[in-house]
Amino acid sequence: MNIFLHEFKVRLRSVMVWSASIGATILVFMSIYTGFSTQTALLQEMMANFPPQLLMAFGMENLDWSNSLGYFGLIFLFCQIILTIQAANYGFGLVSIEESEFTADFLLAKPVGRTGIMTSKLLAALASLAVTNAVVWICTFLSISLFVPRGETPLKPLVILLLSVAVFQLFFVAVGMVISLLVKRVRSVVPFSMGLVFGLYILTAFGGMLGEKSLEVISPFTHFDPNFILKNAAWDLPQVAISVAVTVISLVASYLLYARRNIPSAV
Repeated sequence: MNIFLHEFKVRLRSVMVWSASIGATILVFMSIYTGFSTQTALLQEMMANFPPQLLMAFGMENLDWSNSLGYFGLIFLFCQIILTIQAANYGFGLVSIEESEFTADFLLAKPVGRTGIMTSKLLAALASLAVTNAVVWICTFLSISLFVPRGETPLKPLVILLLSVAVFQLFFVAVGMVISLLVKRVRSVVPFSMGLVFGLYILTAFGGMLGEKSLEVISPFTHFDPNFILKNAAWDLPQVAISVAVTVISLVASYLLYARRNIPSAV
Protein backbone atom coordinates (compact mmCIF):
# COMPACT_ATOMS: atom_id res chain seq x y z
CA MET A 1 0.00 0.00 0.00
CA ASN A 2 2.89 2.40 0.74
CA ILE A 3 4.28 1.83 -2.76
CA PHE A 4 0.84 2.45 -4.27
CA LEU A 5 0.36 5.72 -2.38
CA HIS A 6 3.86 6.91 -3.20
CA GLU A 7 3.45 6.17 -6.90
CA PHE A 8 0.04 7.83 -7.00
CA LYS A 9 1.31 10.95 -5.24
CA VAL A 10 4.29 11.17 -7.60
CA ARG A 11 1.90 11.23 -10.58
CA LEU A 12 -0.66 13.54 -9.01
CA ARG A 13 0.67 16.73 -10.62
CA SER A 14 0.94 14.99 -13.97
CA VAL A 15 -2.63 13.73 -13.65
CA MET A 16 -3.88 17.24 -12.93
CA VAL A 17 -2.11 18.64 -16.02
CA TRP A 18 -3.36 15.89 -18.36
CA SER A 19 -6.89 16.04 -16.94
CA ALA A 20 -7.03 19.82 -17.25
CA SER A 21 -5.77 19.64 -20.83
CA ILE A 22 -8.29 17.10 -22.02
CA GLY A 23 -11.13 18.68 -20.03
CA ALA A 24 -10.38 22.08 -21.58
CA THR A 25 -10.23 20.51 -25.05
CA ILE A 26 -13.71 19.04 -24.68
CA LEU A 27 -15.29 22.14 -23.14
CA VAL A 28 -13.71 24.64 -25.56
CA PHE A 29 -14.57 22.73 -28.72
CA MET A 30 -18.09 21.86 -27.56
CA SER A 31 -18.69 25.52 -26.66
CA ILE A 32 -18.56 26.46 -30.35
CA TYR A 33 -21.01 23.74 -31.39
CA THR A 34 -23.98 26.13 -31.53
CA GLY A 35 -22.30 28.37 -34.11
CA PHE A 36 -20.82 25.37 -35.85
CA SER A 37 -24.18 23.61 -36.24
CA THR A 38 -25.65 26.51 -38.23
CA GLN A 39 -22.95 26.12 -40.90
CA THR A 40 -22.99 22.36 -41.37
CA ALA A 41 -24.27 22.45 -44.95
CA LEU A 42 -21.48 24.81 -45.99
CA LEU A 43 -18.92 22.75 -44.09
CA GLN A 44 -20.06 19.48 -45.65
CA GLU A 45 -19.76 21.07 -49.09
CA MET A 46 -16.25 22.26 -48.29
CA MET A 47 -15.19 18.85 -46.95
CA ALA A 48 -16.51 17.18 -50.10
CA ASN A 49 -13.81 19.05 -52.05
CA PHE A 50 -11.01 17.51 -49.97
CA PRO A 51 -9.31 14.36 -51.31
CA PRO A 52 -10.89 11.24 -49.78
CA GLN A 53 -7.41 10.01 -48.84
CA LEU A 54 -6.80 13.11 -46.73
CA LEU A 55 -10.09 12.70 -44.86
CA MET A 56 -9.36 9.01 -44.37
CA ALA A 57 -5.92 9.76 -42.96
CA PHE A 58 -7.45 11.90 -40.22
CA GLY A 59 -10.41 9.59 -39.59
CA MET A 60 -12.98 12.08 -40.86
CA GLU A 61 -14.28 10.36 -43.99
CA ASN A 62 -17.49 9.04 -42.39
CA LEU A 63 -18.21 11.68 -39.78
CA ASP A 64 -21.65 13.27 -39.84
CA TRP A 65 -21.11 16.79 -38.57
CA SER A 66 -24.75 17.76 -38.87
CA ASN A 67 -25.49 16.64 -35.29
CA SER A 68 -23.86 16.90 -31.89
CA LEU A 69 -22.91 13.22 -31.77
CA GLY A 70 -20.94 13.40 -35.02
CA TYR A 71 -19.32 16.64 -33.90
CA PHE A 72 -18.26 15.06 -30.61
CA GLY A 73 -16.81 12.14 -32.59
CA LEU A 74 -14.47 14.62 -34.30
CA ILE A 75 -13.37 16.04 -30.93
CA PHE A 76 -12.90 12.55 -29.53
CA LEU A 77 -10.38 11.74 -32.26
CA PHE A 78 -8.08 14.38 -30.75
CA CYS A 79 -8.91 13.29 -27.19
CA GLN A 80 -7.80 9.76 -28.01
CA ILE A 81 -4.31 11.00 -28.87
CA ILE A 82 -4.05 12.92 -25.59
CA LEU A 83 -5.27 9.90 -23.61
CA THR A 84 -2.88 7.51 -25.30
CA ILE A 85 0.20 9.70 -24.82
CA GLN A 86 -0.58 9.94 -21.10
CA ALA A 87 -1.14 6.19 -20.80
CA ALA A 88 2.00 5.37 -22.80
CA ASN A 89 4.06 7.73 -20.62
CA TYR A 90 2.90 5.91 -17.49
CA GLY A 91 3.52 2.51 -19.07
CA PHE A 92 7.07 3.30 -20.18
CA GLY A 93 7.89 5.00 -16.89
CA LEU A 94 6.38 2.36 -14.63
CA VAL A 95 9.63 0.45 -14.14
CA SER A 96 12.19 2.38 -16.16
CA ILE A 97 12.11 5.46 -13.93
CA GLU A 98 13.52 3.43 -11.04
CA GLU A 99 16.36 2.19 -13.23
CA SER A 100 17.19 5.54 -14.82
CA GLU A 101 17.34 7.22 -11.40
CA PHE A 102 19.12 4.23 -9.79
CA THR A 103 16.53 3.89 -7.03
CA ALA A 104 15.41 0.38 -7.93
CA ASP A 105 17.90 -1.31 -5.58
CA PHE A 106 16.48 0.67 -2.66
CA LEU A 107 12.94 -0.34 -3.60
CA LEU A 108 13.86 -4.00 -4.06
CA ALA A 109 15.46 -4.05 -0.61
CA LYS A 110 12.03 -3.60 0.93
CA PRO A 111 10.19 -6.69 2.28
CA VAL A 112 8.02 -6.88 -0.85
CA GLY A 113 8.45 -9.27 -3.77
CA ARG A 114 8.86 -8.09 -7.32
CA THR A 115 5.33 -9.19 -8.16
CA GLY A 116 3.97 -7.06 -5.32
CA ILE A 117 6.04 -4.08 -6.43
CA MET A 118 4.86 -4.40 -10.02
CA THR A 119 1.23 -4.78 -8.95
CA SER A 120 1.34 -1.73 -6.67
CA LYS A 121 2.97 0.41 -9.35
CA LEU A 122 0.51 -0.79 -12.01
CA LEU A 123 -2.51 -0.11 -9.78
CA ALA A 124 -1.19 3.38 -9.05
CA ALA A 125 -0.86 4.07 -12.79
CA LEU A 126 -4.36 2.77 -13.44
CA ALA A 127 -5.77 4.85 -10.59
CA SER A 128 -4.10 7.92 -12.09
CA LEU A 129 -5.61 7.17 -15.49
CA ALA A 130 -9.00 6.60 -13.86
CA VAL A 131 -8.93 10.19 -12.62
CA THR A 132 -8.36 11.46 -16.17
CA ASN A 133 -11.06 9.09 -17.40
CA ALA A 134 -13.50 10.52 -14.84
CA VAL A 135 -12.68 14.05 -16.04
CA VAL A 136 -13.48 12.98 -19.62
CA TRP A 137 -16.90 11.71 -18.53
CA ILE A 138 -17.68 14.77 -16.42
CA CYS A 139 -16.60 17.30 -19.06
CA THR A 140 -18.41 15.43 -21.82
CA PHE A 141 -21.79 15.43 -20.10
CA LEU A 142 -21.25 18.93 -18.71
CA SER A 143 -20.48 20.34 -22.16
CA ILE A 144 -23.47 18.57 -23.69
CA SER A 145 -25.79 19.92 -21.01
CA LEU A 146 -24.40 23.45 -21.47
CA PHE A 147 -23.98 23.75 -25.23
CA VAL A 148 -26.27 21.20 -26.90
CA PRO A 149 -30.09 21.42 -27.04
CA ARG A 150 -31.76 19.03 -24.63
CA GLY A 151 -32.54 15.63 -26.09
CA GLU A 152 -30.44 16.10 -29.23
CA THR A 153 -27.65 13.71 -28.21
CA PRO A 154 -28.54 10.01 -27.86
CA LEU A 155 -26.91 8.65 -24.71
CA LYS A 156 -26.32 5.00 -25.60
CA PRO A 157 -23.64 5.45 -28.31
CA LEU A 158 -22.04 8.22 -26.27
CA VAL A 159 -21.76 6.03 -23.15
CA ILE A 160 -20.38 3.11 -25.18
CA LEU A 161 -17.77 5.42 -26.71
CA LEU A 162 -16.71 6.70 -23.28
CA LEU A 163 -16.51 3.15 -21.91
CA SER A 164 -13.89 2.40 -24.55
CA VAL A 165 -11.49 4.88 -22.93
CA ALA A 166 -10.50 2.54 -20.08
CA VAL A 167 -9.63 -0.37 -22.41
CA PHE A 168 -7.85 2.02 -24.75
CA GLN A 169 -5.73 3.40 -21.92
CA LEU A 170 -4.87 -0.05 -20.54
CA PHE A 171 -3.61 -1.16 -23.96
CA PHE A 172 -1.00 1.60 -24.07
CA VAL A 173 0.02 1.12 -20.44
CA ALA A 174 0.60 -2.60 -20.99
CA VAL A 175 2.40 -2.26 -24.33
CA GLY A 176 4.55 0.61 -23.03
CA MET A 177 5.44 -1.43 -19.96
CA VAL A 178 6.51 -4.54 -21.87
CA ILE A 179 8.56 -2.52 -24.38
CA SER A 180 10.36 -0.74 -21.54
CA LEU A 181 11.31 -4.14 -20.10
CA LEU A 182 12.47 -5.48 -23.47
CA VAL A 183 14.93 -2.65 -24.09
CA LYS A 184 18.12 -2.27 -22.07
CA ARG A 185 17.29 1.15 -20.61
CA VAL A 186 14.71 3.90 -21.16
CA ARG A 187 16.45 7.18 -20.46
CA SER A 188 13.40 9.28 -21.37
CA VAL A 189 9.85 8.04 -21.77
CA VAL A 190 8.76 10.83 -24.13
CA PRO A 191 10.45 9.59 -27.36
CA PHE A 192 9.18 6.07 -26.72
CA SER A 193 5.60 7.07 -25.91
CA MET A 194 5.36 9.53 -28.81
CA GLY A 195 6.82 6.96 -31.17
CA LEU A 196 4.37 4.29 -30.05
CA VAL A 197 1.28 6.52 -30.19
CA PHE A 198 1.96 8.27 -33.49
CA GLY A 199 3.40 5.13 -35.04
CA LEU A 200 0.13 3.25 -34.43
CA TYR A 201 -1.91 6.27 -35.50
CA ILE A 202 0.04 6.50 -38.77
CA LEU A 203 -0.57 2.80 -39.37
CA THR A 204 -4.29 3.46 -39.10
CA ALA A 205 -4.09 6.47 -41.42
CA PHE A 206 -1.95 4.86 -44.10
CA GLY A 207 -3.74 1.54 -43.82
CA GLY A 208 -7.01 3.28 -44.67
CA MET A 209 -5.43 5.28 -47.49
CA LEU A 210 -3.73 2.27 -49.05
CA GLY A 211 -6.57 -0.16 -48.39
CA GLU A 212 -4.24 -2.39 -46.39
CA LYS A 213 -6.38 -3.91 -43.65
CA SER A 214 -3.35 -5.82 -42.38
CA LEU A 215 -1.84 -2.51 -41.28
CA GLU A 216 -5.01 -1.25 -39.63
CA VAL A 217 -5.76 -4.42 -37.70
CA ILE A 218 -2.78 -4.01 -35.35
CA SER A 219 -3.70 -0.48 -34.28
CA PRO A 220 -6.09 0.20 -31.38
CA PHE A 221 -7.08 3.45 -33.11
CA THR A 222 -8.87 1.18 -35.59
CA HIS A 223 -10.23 -1.13 -32.90
CA PHE A 224 -11.88 1.80 -31.09
CA ASP A 225 -12.87 3.92 -34.09
CA PRO A 226 -15.26 6.65 -32.82
CA ASN A 227 -17.10 6.68 -36.16
CA PHE A 228 -17.97 2.99 -35.92
CA ILE A 229 -18.93 3.16 -32.24
CA LEU A 230 -21.18 6.20 -32.61
CA LYS A 231 -22.93 4.90 -35.74
CA ASN A 232 -23.53 1.38 -34.44
CA ALA A 233 -23.83 2.09 -30.69
CA ALA A 234 -21.52 -0.90 -30.17
CA TRP A 235 -17.88 -1.92 -30.22
CA ASP A 236 -16.39 -3.81 -33.14
CA LEU A 237 -15.92 -6.89 -30.96
CA PRO A 238 -13.51 -8.87 -33.20
CA GLN A 239 -11.27 -5.79 -33.37
CA VAL A 240 -11.58 -5.04 -29.66
CA ALA A 241 -10.67 -8.66 -28.91
CA ILE A 242 -7.30 -8.03 -30.58
CA SER A 243 -6.61 -5.10 -28.24
CA VAL A 244 -7.66 -7.12 -25.21
CA ALA A 245 -5.46 -10.06 -26.26
CA VAL A 246 -2.42 -7.81 -26.81
CA THR A 247 -3.05 -6.15 -23.44
CA VAL A 248 -3.26 -9.45 -21.55
CA ILE A 249 -0.17 -10.87 -23.27
CA SER A 250 1.77 -7.67 -22.57
CA LEU A 251 0.81 -7.69 -18.89
CA VAL A 252 1.78 -11.33 -18.40
CA ALA A 253 5.04 -10.81 -20.29
CA SER A 254 5.81 -7.72 -18.20
CA TYR A 255 5.50 -9.63 -14.92
CA LEU A 256 7.72 -12.44 -16.25
CA LEU A 257 10.35 -10.06 -17.61
CA TYR A 258 10.42 -7.96 -14.45
CA ALA A 259 10.80 -11.05 -12.25
CA ARG A 260 13.94 -12.03 -14.19
CA ARG A 261 15.33 -8.58 -14.99
CA ASN A 262 18.84 -7.66 -13.93
CA ILE A 263 18.23 -4.33 -12.16
CA PRO A 264 21.14 -1.84 -12.35
CA SER A 265 22.48 -0.71 -9.00
CA ALA A 266 23.46 2.78 -7.90
CA VAL A 267 26.94 1.54 -7.00
